[in-house]
Amino acid sequence: MKKNIALIGAGQWGKNHLKNLDKLGVLHSVYDPGPASMQNLKKDFPHIPYAEDQNQLLSNPELEGVVIAAPAALHFQLTKQYLLAGKDVLVEKPLALTTAEGEELVKIAKENNRILMVGHILQYHPAVNKLKELIDAGELGEIRYIYSNRLNIGKLRAEENVLWSFAPHDISLILMLLDGQEPLQIYAHGGAYVKPGIFDTTLTTLEFKNGIKGHIFVNWLHPFKEQKLVVVGKDKMAVFDDVAEGKNKLLIYPHKIDFIEGDIPVARKAESYPVEFESKEPLKEELLHFIHCMETRQSPKTDGIEGLNVLRILEKAEKYLIPQNTL
Repeated sequence: MKKNIALIGAGQWGKNHLKNLDKLGVLHSVYDPGPASMQNLKKDFPHIPYAEDQNQLLSNPELEGVVIAAPAALHFQLTKQYLLAGKDVLVEKPLALTTAEGEELVKIAKENNRILMVGHILQYHPAVNKLKELIDAGELGEIRYIYSNRLNIGKLRAEENVLWSFAPHDISLILMLLDGQEPLQIYAHGGAYVKPGIFDTTLTTLEFKNGIKGHIFVNWLHPFKEQKLVVVGKDKMAVFDDVAEGKNKLLIYPHKIDFIEGDIPVARKAESYPVEFESKEPLKEELLHFIHCMETRQSPKTDGIEGLNVLRILEKAEKYLIPQNTL
């Protein structure tokens, strides 16, 4: 592989990109706008080439792609700059902070024949892909309801609320499991308790065709970490628990609902069982997919259009959020 990908932003999550890109042998250079961050990076990763400013990267013909792991407020500006400079781009979620910005990026990528990919990492998780296989094979029966909880303490943001910080993962995942269906109705409510106008917890409800519903509960003021997605089918239920270890990440619950005396429903509980899946690192798989798309010019699984669909849902949900006073 050629060393033709630069990393823009090497903070807490960006360092994970750095390590993977370096191991894959494709890391051309790294740029982080914070001088202190750059100094620390050079101490921890002395063998990596560092760019002193972005102009070195934008005008470098050797550089064919970039991974942008900068703060969300910079995603639109940076992605636009690199697309116009003729570079393929993998940008962390969210694609941008408005639908209008997302639409502009998709248009620029198309007009310049550039790869535009969004870092919706759960779509590259082997357990999620196995779950999708089970759904497509009819293992769960008709899908009735999907819900996700993404809860933690900390990771508070000052520039974006928890809806924009946490929920893109789950929105992207639900859309994937439902073959990209557009929700017919979107509702949301939540609370801003630490800083006025910055929501710390939100509950978003999605309604799809065929009566399928779902909700996404995100909260960074939660006493413990939880990252679960539950899919309720007519025949079985599945739970993807990203915090669980090993086999327990993906469990099937073959519960049944029987009717007695004609119309009295009774739940028949059954033991859960784990589903085997390939052991692969999701971030590495995501980066390998980006590299493959750069080489083949194939549209990414989580392309700009997919990222734009997530943005549209985020914007519609946010319209229901009314700023509240702090406690």
